Amino acid sequence: MTRKLFPEDRVHPAIRETLAQNHRDIIDEVEAAITAHDILVVGMKQNPFPRRARKALKAKGIPFHYLEYGSYLNTWRRRTALKMWTGWPTFPMIFVKGVLIGGAEEVEKLIASGDLDPYVAAAAKVA
Repeated sequence: MTRKLFPEDRVHPAIRETLAQNHRDIIDEVEAAITAHDILVVGMKQNPFPRRARKALKAKGIPFHYLEYGSYLNTWRRRTALKMWTGWPTFPMIFVKGVLIGGAEEVEKLIASGDLDPYVAAAAKVA
């Protein structure tokens, strides 16, 4: 899969640093959490899908770390930086062992198929 990105050589040098630093703090925070936790759920208030994903993980007894960024009415600019960084268009964003697996629907499918089990077993051995 090759995701289409606007080429850096077509961005004027005077604005490259502005683009690189746009809400970099939230990206750095999520990146650090991805490294620190086997399973990370990134969500937002008022959105039922992050709750649905967390509920599915809890029901299966799967430990995870949760980061929440604002609601529909605030923090949307910061969340947009995460969407641009990952390419994933919605919340939650779920990372398993550093790999973006998608959102609530995708994690539910992985749980139902048993494809998440090896990751959970590996995480339990480390803990």
